[in-house]
Amino acid sequence: MSQNKIFLLCGLLVIAVIIISQFFYVTREDQQSLVLRFGEPVRIENAYGVEEDAGLKFKLPLVETVTHYDRKNLVLDLNAAPILASDQERLLVDAFIRYRITDVRAFYEAFATRSRAELQMSNVLDSLIRDTLGSVESQEIISGKRVDLMNAIETRANERATAGKFGLIIEDVRIKRADLPQENADRVFERMAADRQEQSAEKRGEGERSKRTIVAEADKEVEILLANARRDAEIIRGEGDQKRNAIYAEAYNKDPEFFAFYRSMQAYEEGLIGSTTYVLSPDSDFLGYLDNQRGR
Repeated sequence: MSQNKIFLLCGLLVIAVIIISQFFYVTREDQQSLVLRFGEPVRIENAYGVEEDAGLKFKLPLVETVTHYDRKNLVLDLNAAPILASDQERLLVDAFIRYRITDVRAFYEAFATRSRAELQMSNVLDSLIRDTLGSVESQEIISGKRVDLMNAIETRANERATAGKFGLIIEDVRIKRADLPQENADRVFERMAADRQEQSAEKRGEGERSKRTIVAEADKEVEILLANARRDAEIIRGEGDQKRNAIYAEAYNKDPEFFAFYRSMQAYEEGLIGSTTYVLSPDSDFLGYLDNQRGR
């Protein structure tokens, strides 16, 4: 076979491969393919939300074209933008979103390409972030309700995507960084410190008031307990005195002479002690039992 025939056969083979390749295309597992016939969508291969159907696919050459879109989650990193919070503090907010194409046909009709979609979504998210974060104070954005704010932005973004028939869903919105400009940071930190000191003073005042209340109640209870104890003691003492007097009276009635003697001995025991000097009349009743040592 001559060399010219070999070149001719190789050329025909290449042309045949090219022609055959126009009839087929490959859809990967992480892709969903939109088939366009004269620029109009006709079918979707390996669409999101249905059983995977990736692999070799057929199309009509020259009549149908194929556009591939991702089937997995995509990340859009938003540009850092200055935000004016409700307390008029300026913040530099840096955020990103994760989204997924759920309806390739609607996505194509709304944007055609991913770059155009992300450009429009960036504008939408920038507006939503400014509006949502602008309704709260800077302290809430920095360290307070950040999770709630991100959820609110995500909800509003999905509502906008549904209303606009974007063919996608926002899976997540995350604020990577929300910082004060350096010229405002010191002033805000000083104000935060003053707020904390005010709260601390208020708590200490409440504690002091509670302390005084507790002490007053405790003192009141102590006074009540002591008064009750004194009352009970007086009652018991009175009852004891009554019994003692009854015993003395009974003893006196049985032997008045012995009772008088006993009471005198008690008086001597309590009175004639130590170095105390008494000056008494010789006929004093107090020394009556000492006057005659032999007794009567």
